[in-house]
Amino acid sequence: MINLKKILIVFLLAAAILSGCTSFLQKENSKDLLENSHPENKSEEINQEKNPFKISNETRNFLLIGVDSRGEEDSRSDAILLARYEPSGDSIKLVSLMRDSYVKIPDYTYTYSKLNHAYYIGGKELLKETIEQNFGVPIDHTAVIDFQGFIKMLDAIAPDGIEVNVTSAMIEDMGLELEPGKQKLKGSDLLSYVRFRHDGQSDFGRVDRQQEILISLKDQVMNEFSSPAGIARFPDIVSQAMKYVETDLKLDEALSIGASFLMNPVTEIETLRVPVSDSYENKTYEHAGAVLQINFEENTEALKQFLEAEKK
Repeated sequence: MINLKKILIVFLLAAAILSGCTSFLQKENSKDLLENSHPENKSEEINQEKNPFKISNETRNFLLIGVDSRGEEDSRSDAILLARYEPSGDSIKLVSLMRDSYVKIPDYTYTYSKLNHAYYIGGKELLKETIEQNFGVPIDHTAVIDFQGFIKMLDAIAPDGIEVNVTSAMIEDMGLELEPGKQKLKGSDLLSYVRFRHDGQSDFGRVDRQQEILISLKDQVMNEFSSPAGIARFPDIVSQAMKYVETDLKLDEALSIGASFLMNPVTEIETLRVPVSDSYENKTYEHAGAVLQINFEENTEALKQFLEAEKK
C-alpha cells in the first residue's frame, strides 16, 4: 500500500497546478535526497551542518498567481491565492482573493483599483506589496504560472482528464461537443472550465471551481500514483512541471520545506474566499470598471482568524 505521505505530497503537487507553487513540486525529490543522503546508516542522527536538507519548522505564506497570459508581456492575474503551510499542523490553508476586490495599490495614479490590476502594472512584487498592505498578511514567497504552463502541467499529471459537472452554458461558451452533466475534461478544456464566468455566479463561480478542482484532483492523483508504475513516473512529471513555473523559492528552501512536510504529514486542505459573504458592495468606477468594494476591517479579521486558528 502506498505511503500516505507520498499520496499527500502528490496531491499538493496537483494543487500547485492551479496555484503554481514549486515548493510543492520539489517535495518528492527532497524525500529521495533525504533517504539517500546517508544510506550506510539511516538510524544515526544526521549532522545538520554537513547535510543541506534541514527540516524547516517555520510557518510560510505563499502568494500563488495564475496569469491570463499565453506568452504576452503584459497580463493580469487571473487567479490569486494565499497558501499557508504550518509544519506543526495537519492542514494547508488556501485563500482565494477575488481579483475584482477594490484595493489601495501603492504609488498608483488613482490610488485604488482592482486587485489584479496591481499585477498588470507592477508584476508579482507590486501584487505582493498590495496584498500585504491591504490585508496585513506577510508573504514569504511568490510563484507564477500562465495558461500554457497550466495546460502542460495538467496534461502531464492528469493525462486522462478530471471529471467535472459541465452545464449547457459552459458547453456553448467553450464550444464543446458534449452533453451536459458529468464529463471528463483535459488540459485546455479544463482551463476553460476553471475560467468560465458567464453565468449568474460570475467570478464567484470561478473561485468555487478553482477550489473544486483542487479537491477533485485528490482522487485523480491518488489513482494516478498509487501503483509502482505511477510512482516511477513521478520524477519525470516533477521535472516537466518545474519548467512552467516562475518562483523566488530557492532549491535548498524547497528541500527544507519538503523535509518538514514529510515529517508532519498534511491530511486536509482548508479553504476561504475573500471577500467573505456580506462584506462587500458592487460598485462601478470610471477608471476601474465594476469592482467589489470590500469592508477591509471585516475581511482582514476573517482572514486573520482563518490563517491563525488552530484546527479543533
